[in-house]
This record gives sequence, structure tokens and C-alpha cells, in this order.
Amino acid sequence: MPSGKALARTMAAFVDPRVPGPVIELGPGTGPVTDALIRRGVAQDRLVLVEYSPDFCQLLKRRFPKATIVQGDAYDLQETLSGVLNEPAAATVSSLPLFTKPMDQRLDLLERAQAMMHPDAPFIQFTYAVVPPIPARSEAYKARASNRIWRNLPPARVWVYNKANAP
Repeated sequence: MPSGKALARTMAAFVDPRVPGPVIELGPGTGPVTDALIRRGVAQDRLVLVEYSPDFCQLLKRRFPKATIVQGDAYDLQETLSGVLNEPAAATVSSLPLFTKPMDQRLDLLERAQAMMHPDAPFIQFTYAVVPPIPARSEAYKARASNRIWRNLPPARVWVYNKANAP
């Protein structure tokens, strides 16, 4: 189910469009979060959209012609984005269904995404669950959550993860 506008706006609100570098979006689907990022002030040509579905990739190319669309596996970010990024990313915004993957794979995704970003850049993930998709307590990162977004169906929450040693 596509993200609702309130959820998409909440996710985009955690991205500072003034921070230089690309903004990576994982699992953009039909593009509701992509649209919210653009409305937030992120230039379309800064967006790197990683989508697994070839059909969604075609749709995204039509909707966001200036964005970089990469068909590939977001859980293998290094391979998927090899040669695509030429500077650290400003943020990673994920709509991936993380609870379908084992915890070690979720933690690996976070670590790989953080390695591609500025040291203080956010990894933004939403969930419908009442528990965080990646544990909230860690020595490697800091986590914070949005309020529950009741206007989304089903209600959701946005989690933001930053490296623990970030400034």
C-alpha cells in the first residue's frame, strides 16, 4: 500500500534540503515519499531512487525524469549503487518492509547506508509496528521516533537513526 501524504510529509521533514549531496530513497514504489521530498525542497536531480520492481522503475522515470532511478536490491546497497554516488549522501529515506528480513540484515542495511552518507546524516525508516524496525538502543547509532501518524492507514511511525559518534 502506498504511503499516505501525512506519512510521506513526516518522512521528508527529517531531511534537511540545505545539506549537500544526494538523497537516497529505498523502495520508492509509486513515489509518494519522493513527491514529499521534492515538496520539502530537495531538487529532483539530487534524488537517487533504488527500486526493485521494473514496473515501478518505469513509472518513476515518467514521474521524476530528473531523478536517478536504479533498479536493484536495496539490501545489497554497495553493489546496487556502485558507481552511482560521487559524494556522501545527505540522507537515506527507506520505505522497505524491514520486518520481513532478519535483524542482522536490517542492521547491515543501516550500517551500509550510513557508510555512504555524511557522518551526521539521517537514515529514515517508517513502520506500522509498535516496536522499532531496528532496535532503538545501540552504541553504534542514536534513534528517535516521530509521534504516531494516525492519519495514515494503517497508522505509522517514523524512526530516524544517526551514527552515535556524529557531531
